[in-house]
Amino acid sequence: MERKSINRTHGPDAPHGEFHRVGKRARKVDSMAVATGQAVYTDDIALPGMLHGKILRSPHAHARIRSIDTSRAEALPGVHAVVVGTEMPERYGVIPWTPDETALAVDKVRFIGDEVAAVAAVDEDTANAALRLIDVDYEVLHAYLDPHESLEKHDPAIHEDNKKGNVSKHVLLEFGEVDAALEASEVVVEDDYVFHGTAHAPIEPHCAVARWSGDGVLTLWSSTQIPHYVHRLLAKVLEVPAHRVRIVQPYLGGAFGGKSDPFGHEFCAALLARKAGRPVKLLLTREETFYTHRGRHPMEMRFRSGCDADGKITAVDSRILIDGGSYSSFGLVTTYYSGQLLCGPSHFPTYRFDSTRVFTNKPPCGPKRGHGSVQPRFALEIQLDRMATQLGIDPIDFRRRNWQGENVTTVNGQTVTSNGFLQCLDAVERASGWKDKRGKLPPYRGIGIAGSMYISGTNYCVYPNDMPQAGILVKLDRSGLATVFTGTSDIGQGCTSVMATLVAEELGLRLDQVRVVAADSDLCPVDLGAYSSRITLMAGNAAVDAGRKLRKQVQDAVGEKLGIPAGQVMLADGYAFDREDGDRRLTTQEAFQLAEAKFETLSASGSYNTPERGGDYRGGTIGASPAYSFTAHVAEVEVDPETGEIHVPKLWIAHDCGRAISPVQVEGQIEGSTYMGVAEVALEHHEVYGDVGAEAGLHKRPSLLEYTIPTTLDTPELEALIVESIDPEGPYGAKEAGEGPLHGSLPAVANALYDACGIWMTKLPFTPGRVLAALREKRTAEAGVS
Repeated sequence: MERKSINRTHGPDAPHGEFHRVGKRARKVDSMAVATGQAVYTDDIALPGMLHGKILRSPHAHARIRSIDTSRAEALPGVHAVVVGTEMPERYGVIPWTPDETALAVDKVRFIGDEVAAVAAVDEDTANAALRLIDVDYEVLHAYLDPHESLEKHDPAIHEDNKKGNVSKHVLLEFGEVDAALEASEVVVEDDYVFHGTAHAPIEPHCAVARWSGDGVLTLWSSTQIPHYVHRLLAKVLEVPAHRVRIVQPYLGGAFGGKSDPFGHEFCAALLARKAGRPVKLLLTREETFYTHRGRHPMEMRFRSGCDADGKITAVDSRILIDGGSYSSFGLVTTYYSGQLLCGPSHFPTYRFDSTRVFTNKPPCGPKRGHGSVQPRFALEIQLDRMATQLGIDPIDFRRRNWQGENVTTVNGQTVTSNGFLQCLDAVERASGWKDKRGKLPPYRGIGIAGSMYISGTNYCVYPNDMPQAGILVKLDRSGLATVFTGTSDIGQGCTSVMATLVAEELGLRLDQVRVVAADSDLCPVDLGAYSSRITLMAGNAAVDAGRKLRKQVQDAVGEKLGIPAGQVMLADGYAFDREDGDRRLTTQEAFQLAEAKFETLSASGSYNTPERGGDYRGGTIGASPAYSFTAHVAEVEVDPETGEIHVPKLWIAHDCGRAISPVQVEGQIEGSTYMGVAEVALEHHEVYGDVGAEAGLHKRPSLLEYTIPTTLDTPELEALIVESIDPEGPYGAKEAGEGPLHGSLPAVANALYDACGIWMTKLPFTPGRVLAALREKRTAEAGVS
């Protein structure tokens, strides 16, 4: 397919690159609906005759299913349908090369909470009672709860048809002579790092509502962030023609990557509704969302990094073991991302990563905000500080010396266009008072730096095709309204507002003159979903494309009416006027009517596909992106030497998002990302019991009472600093802002701990016990030296 390029670096009409809507401070277009309770979420949907579904889940971490008897459940008054795995045996996976899931377990269960059967009844109580009447005969198998054991043993394997035992994916890539470079280095640092598993904990649990119409069309309303992939796989698993499936994503109460897989409850709701002949709602409990999981992968990482006497990095070598849980999910991509996304903003000429993802009998892991690269970024940024410390170089200056530059190709073949990392470093250094604080604060107080980069969408499409990655339709109405039809998934990040802003900019409209219809597969063109921070760049370019086509028609019609060249017609603030005589103007309502009379019904499509990117080797396109964002964090910490508790009073975050389409939303994304990173430093831990016995594989804290996330009392003061390095690939130069600002928050805290009390913390989370142990070890070592 032809790769289109759009002039994106300046406003469509305004002189000197000024904008009418882009870059202006405005609230989200749907904020009042959310704030006043008018927004309709999936669980708000109540259809006539609707039944309630519930899922029977495995009590065992690993077991074969000998038999399932549902007769007693089916006989219970009020039960209208029961389904088991053999009714949906088709395997699927969001990545088409790893289809290892079924909607319900067919032959065996692989974690506590794995779906076994589902019922639909007149109410939830009856459905729960029916679950207790389903008899399942299990043959309990050995549960693999330690990734090291899973790597070494596989009898019986978790997936018995997997030719690699319990290995989900292994990637080994080397760029340059790493061992020789390390051997020649002035300084080499080497250490082990542990990143724990964490959950998304969105406000809204997963929910799906299914209804079959009289003409055999399935409509599924789901709290998903990938409607298109759910559409494809529902058709496949239920063996329904794709044109008879409609997916609607209502308002979403948070996702953060946790709703970017197709889930068993979506398939179950659909099949139960077909069997019962009535709509079915299936809402997961909070506990079920923890077992459904798909959260952050635990990783054990061994990093070696070297530099020369001048502080220039010579090599980075990493070996990573990834605990993937029981199914593949996005695991193939995760394994690549754990290495491929580390090659900036610091340049290193040689690099090797050896990443292995293994299956375990735990809830399956998947993508969580900053997918796959948060964990190794934690390790690398600590290593950079350690090298700087050994050489006596200021850690910010060390990063400046190793800045990769812009319009460059990384060691692993990724193309970096714009790069505002130096400006990010300058911004946080200045705002934090770094020079007056580093190494100069009172005992047990310190300050630390970290940097990162992240993708603005990925060239790697989940399934290979030559079609656009994003499409937009815009229709103009005689009333002066523009309606934008987009398949994008607003999961709270504000992409609905971004689409409205871009179309308003192109057509000179106020935001109240743009209406967005989103995430309905019957009405909107395909967008691949809210993942990998792809929407602003990809769907945004499609929106600009569509808006620009309509703007030309409007300018032609108005120019003809005013007797001036079309290029002299300016569209702004709800008017079309003569650029050289502002008193000669029409309302956009009048302008749209003129254009419709001249060109007939006004509508236009826009689309976007990525430019060619990535290295010429297997896996070289995974992690390749049209543009990369850059971030610098400075964290200030306080340590209580008596209790080991750490307190983070403030973080400064400078993020290079390219052009800030909506500064208010960019600041919100910077703050939200950083909040989640700080939460992972000291509080969150998605953990199961690892002991052999009845509790093996049981989740330790599957509720928000036990799974602690920061309240307002725990949240640091966050100062968001926007850096704009205008990128030629983004709409008006925009890049991502939703995931990149998370990465550096964790190592910045770790590096600040060293400044505060001289300890390098390498195992997350930083619990009081671990901090105390590190302090005692330091004191013991110092006493031994003295």
